[in-house]
Amino acid sequence: MILPSLIYARILGLLLLFFSLSFLPPALLSLLFDDHEVRHFLVASVVTAGGGAFFWLLGHRAPGSLRQRDGFIIVALFWFSLGLCSALPFISGPHLSLVDALFEAISGLTTTGATILEDIERLPPSLLYYRQQLQWLGGAGVVVLAVAVMPLIGVGGMQLYKAETPGPMKEEKLTPRITQTARALWYIYLWLTIACAVAYWLGGMSPFDAINHSFATVSTGGFSTWNSSIGHYHSALIEGIAMLFMLLGAINFSIHFLVWRSRGPRPWWHDEEVRTFLSIMAVAIAVTTLVLWLRHAVSGGALEALRQAAFQVISVITSTGFGTADFSRWPLFLPVLLIFISFIGGCGGSTAGGMKVARVLLLARQGWREIARLIHPRGLIPVRFNGRVMNSQVMSSVWGFFSLYVATFVGLMLVMMASGLDQVTAFSAVATSLNNLGPGLGRVATSFHDVNDVAKLAAVAGMILGRLEIFTILVLFTPAFWRR
Repeated sequence: MILPSLIYARILGLLLLFFSLSFLPPALLSLLFDDHEVRHFLVASVVTAGGGAFFWLLGHRAPGSLRQRDGFIIVALFWFSLGLCSALPFISGPHLSLVDALFEAISGLTTTGATILEDIERLPPSLLYYRQQLQWLGGAGVVVLAVAVMPLIGVGGMQLYKAETPGPMKEEKLTPRITQTARALWYIYLWLTIACAVAYWLGGMSPFDAINHSFATVSTGGFSTWNSSIGHYHSALIEGIAMLFMLLGAINFSIHFLVWRSRGPRPWWHDEEVRTFLSIMAVAIAVTTLVLWLRHAVSGGALEALRQAAFQVISVITSTGFGTADFSRWPLFLPVLLIFISFIGGCGGSTAGGMKVARVLLLARQGWREIARLIHPRGLIPVRFNGRVMNSQVMSSVWGFFSLYVATFVGLMLVMMASGLDQVTAFSAVATSLNNLGPGLGRVATSFHDVNDVAKLAAVAGMILGRLEIFTILVLFTPAFWRR
């Protein structure tokens, strides 16, 4: 009998071989700019390909198909391996420590956008591009990309897809075959990225900046090539382009697929999650604008207050983390309000972080149903979503996710505080990591540079848990999972 671990080795090897190719574009860019980083990227590519070849040779003769549990194991192994391999250029290039390099790499791959770098503009062009490329690959999921373009894996891909793709209802497929579904989503992702890059270029960015920022915008990652992020350009047009594509990145890509297939925008408005997402965003913008204007927190009157409020609210709720202002210095409750809306995040099936609007909506409706049951104890009061009655399995999954989310948040925050961080910094550091946001409050308002290694590793764990939606990782720590 072939050991299951050999099947894992075979698939992990193929995925790593595929990922080793991602070091070649920044290597070519290094040659173009002559920034002396090409050797570091080639070494990283060879090491990753070598590891992939080793694992593939170890298990290439292993037959069999993937069960659901196998998808969780492979995705967890892949992300652990991917984080280490992605950190190599940061170790050999800017000479970061292993912890700092791992933090920067995982922050990119999980589209968190937090950084330990104080002066981003000092990085050579190829490394600037590499950071952005990490976010772009992580945005729709490197595993989903592998499923789309690597049917040679030779085993069912649905288990990998379900373990990687964010959202409360992962069983839904757009097409009969999972490879077609993954490929359709990546085509949409690619065309949105191209459209965003062209729009940035026409808006006044250089071609280099336009491509790099399009990677970070559509992936809702938030890395920039400038220390002052999008605020570097002082351009309302560029901010408007960023807001549009941040919103598109935070909407369920399945809805984009339906828009493309129907040749019209109606699916966007007909989807209840999208409507709720836009409504929450509009209310947050209105409240933020009003406070900034009444407190005279920005110069330029109500219009400038609206401009800054709209950009920061959209940037935070989509978990992108671009900045035109330091919202941690805004008056009254605004900094905490923005951190709170990051918990909601974008729509399921998008590149955004957070708990996802669908889950928050279902939790709220379940709460109202319990109140209604107090008034009508014998009443049958269903919870509906998009006109469909949600079954008990979906509701149990949503409540299970919420309870694990809270428990994980508390655990990581206690670790942060035990490492020496104050309460505000620890709270926002966990929030920005678990919600894949980027900027925080206190000592992590702009960078994690001054945070100790224990807190950085806790943040790395939070980023991965947030990106893979907690279940995928925590299920591996249950004895029952391994007894199956």
